[in-house]
Amino acid sequence: MSTSATTSPSLPVRAERALAGLAPGYFALVMGTGIVSIGLRMVGADAAALGLLVLAALAGIVLAVLYVLRWTRHRARMRADAKNPEIAFGYFTIVAAACVVAVGLQQVGFGTASVVLLGVAAAIWIVLGYVLPWQVLMARDGEPILARTNGSWFIWSVASQSLAVGLSGLEPATPAYANLLGLLTVLAWSVGTILYVGIAVLVILRIVHFGITPRQFEPTYWVAMGALAIAVVAGAGIFAMEPVPMVDASRGLIGGTVVIFWCFALWQYPLLAGAGFWRHAIHRVPLRYVPSLWSIVFPLGMFAVASLRLGRVEHLPLVEGVGIAGLVLAVLAWIAVAAGLMMTLLRGLRGARG
Repeated sequence: MSTSATTSPSLPVRAERALAGLAPGYFALVMGTGIVSIGLRMVGADAAALGLLVLAALAGIVLAVLYVLRWTRHRARMRADAKNPEIAFGYFTIVAAACVVAVGLQQVGFGTASVVLLGVAAAIWIVLGYVLPWQVLMARDGEPILARTNGSWFIWSVASQSLAVGLSGLEPATPAYANLLGLLTVLAWSVGTILYVGIAVLVILRIVHFGITPRQFEPTYWVAMGALAIAVVAGAGIFAMEPVPMVDASRGLIGGTVVIFWCFALWQYPLLAGAGFWRHAIHRVPLRYVPSLWSIVFPLGMFAVASLRLGRVEHLPLVEGVGIAGLVLAVLAWIAVAAGLMMTLLRGLRGARG
C-alpha cells in the first residue's frame, strides 16, 4: 500500500465530509448560472442561453438531491446551520434559484413547468420566511448576533423579489386568478423591499460598531447590489402587469422606485469592486474558489438584466448600454468561478485516488 493511500482519505470518506459541510447557500450556483442565461437571451444569444439554462436546471437537481441526503445523514449539522447568523439565510438561495430557473423556463415556453416550480418556491419561501428568522433570532446558537450579521442576510430579500419576478411573468388561466396573482406579486415585492431596508440597517450597524476586516468582507456582500437590481426587474414586471386592483393601487409607487433602486445599485458597483481590491490586492487575502463566489456572479448578472430591461422599457440607450457591458462582466465572472469549481472538483478526485 502506498504512503499516499494510507494518508489520503478514500473517495467515499471525502464525499461524506463534503456532504456534511455542504454550504447552505450553494444554490447561488443555480442563481448565477440562471441569471446569466436570462441576460444572454435578452441580447439574442439564444443557444448559449439555452445551454446555461440546462446547466442551471441540472445543477439544481443535483443540489436538491445532495441537500436531501444531507438532511437524512447530517440533520444535526443542518439544524446548527439554521441557527448560525453567518450562514443560515443562505438557505433562501433555494427559493431564488427555483424562481430564476422558472423565469428561464417562461422564456423558452415551458409555462406549466414554470408554474409548478414557482409553486414549490412559494411554499419554501413561506416556510423559511418564518422558520429561519425564528431560529436565528429566537432559538439562536448562544453567540451574539449583530457582530455576525453579513451580506448573506440580503438573500432573504432576493428570494422575495425573485418570487415577485416569477409571478409577474405568469399569464393567469382565467381572469378570476388575475386578482390573486396581482396581490401575491405585489406582496412579494413589498416584503422584499422592506426586508432590504431592515437588513441594510443591521449590516451598517454591524460595520459601524464592530468594523470589518478584509477577511470578513466575503463575496456575499455583493448580494446588497443584487437585491436592489432584482427589485428593479420585479418592479418593472409589476408595472407591466394587467390592470387589477392591487397592481393599480401600487403601480405609481413601484414605478417611481425602480429608477431610484437602479441608481443606488449602480452606485454600489464601484464601491463593492473597490472593497474587493482592498481585500485581495492590498491585504493579500488569497483569491481561491469558495461556494460564496457565486454570490458575486448573481448580482453582476442581475444588474445587467435590470439595466437591459430598464433601458428598453424607459427608452434609455445609455442604461441599456450599461446593461450590455455589465452582461459581459457577468459572463466573464461566471466562466472564472465555474473554472474554479471544476478545478476544485478535479483536485478532490485526484487527491482521493492518490
